[in-house]
Order: sequence, then C-alpha cells, then structure tokens
Amino acid sequence: MKEQNFLPSEPIAFFDGSKSLAGEFLSSLGEMWEVFPLLSQKIAQWQTRLDRAEYTEVQAGVFVHKTAKVAPTAYLGAPCIIGAGTEIRHGAFIRGAALVGRDCVVGNSVELKNCILFDGVQVPHYNYVGDSVLGYRAHMGAGSITSNIKSDRTNVTVKCGDLRIQTNLRKFGALIGDFAEIGCNCVLNPGTIVGAHTSVYPLLSLRGFYPQNSIVKSAELIVPKK
Repeated sequence: MKEQNFLPSEPIAFFDGSKSLAGEFLSSLGEMWEVFPLLSQKIAQWQTRLDRAEYTEVQAGVFVHKTAKVAPTAYLGAPCIIGAGTEIRHGAFIRGAALVGRDCVVGNSVELKNCILFDGVQVPHYNYVGDSVLGYRAHMGAGSITSNIKSDRTNVTVKCGDLRIQTNLRKFGALIGDFAEIGCNCVLNPGTIVGAHTSVYPLLSLRGFYPQNSIVKSAELIVPKK
C-alpha cells in the first residue's frame, strides 16, 4: 500500500492494504480521509464481489460471513460487511456504512458508524468508532472513543506540528495505524492520526498527528519505541 505523506519529511506507511477489502481503494486516494463521504457507496460495491457461498445476506445490505458470530442482541445496519471469524458481541450497535474485516472483535455496547476495521481489529468494550479507519490488529482499550465532529461543527483540520491540513470534512474521527494500541478511556479528537505500532497511554485526550513506532505518554510527551 502506498505511503501517506502527512508530513513532508516523514512518509508514513500506516496500513497493510492486503488486510482489508478496502486496501486497494484506500491506496488510490490522495488522503485517506477522502474515503468517508464515499464509504456507503463503496461498501455496496464490495458486497457485489462477495462469495455468496461464504456470506449470508441476513437483511438487505447486511452481509455476514458464515463463520462470524453475531449475538442476537447486536444491531447491524446497512450497508455493512462482517468478515470471517469475527465476533459481534452483546449490545453492539453497527449503525451502517461499516466494513469489519476478518477475526475482529466488536464488543458489548460498542458503536460503529461509517468506518473501516481492518482484519484483527479489537474494539471490545464500550468504544465509539465513527468516520474512522483502524488498521490491522489495532486495539482500542475499554471506553476509548473517536470523536468525529467538532463542537462548533466546522470542518476538521489535521494538525501536524505547525502544518494545518484542511480536510473539507465536517465529520472525521481518526486514522489508527496497524498494531496501534489505544489505552483505556482515551478520546481521539476529530482529525487524530496515530501511526502504526504506536502505543497510547490511558486517559489521554489527543488531537493531531502521532508518529509511528512511538509511545504517547501525554499529548505533549511522545517518545520513540526502542
């Protein structure tokens, strides 16, 4: 998958494109967040490519792999795709426009909306994921959320040091790279970008860009992983 140049001096390879149905499309975009206004349409297109011997259309626009486990109390809204081996637990609320990959965990009282979960993602306890992309085997601790809209309802700006990138989107939560670990009860404010293999301490409120292979101890204190 092509590198995303969020900073001129530091090209970042956030996602392994082979770990999601969306990989090829995401790699074609100028910026990853351009997917969000198009996601419902793209999921409907990807549904036409699914093997009907492996997926069941449980209701119009909702496709679930036959090896996935969906609790009877979970809600699945269209359009969405639930991949092989994924577990959708009690009380999960998938509002729609959600692409959930293979071997994911969507836990109790978790809400998904307009998002992509690459294979192996875990959002197991009381998470909100809206207008966001979570990379391969990314994990969100209990109570962590992506905040996808600013309080003043203006368009989201991505902050990278002194650089300000206008997204022209009113709703954009977070991009979380492969193997990233988000600690419990974190808030990722609109337009937050967390690089691959980066770990975030619990109880933080973050905004902006956090590079790959880092430990985020506070919003201001970021150290490289050894």
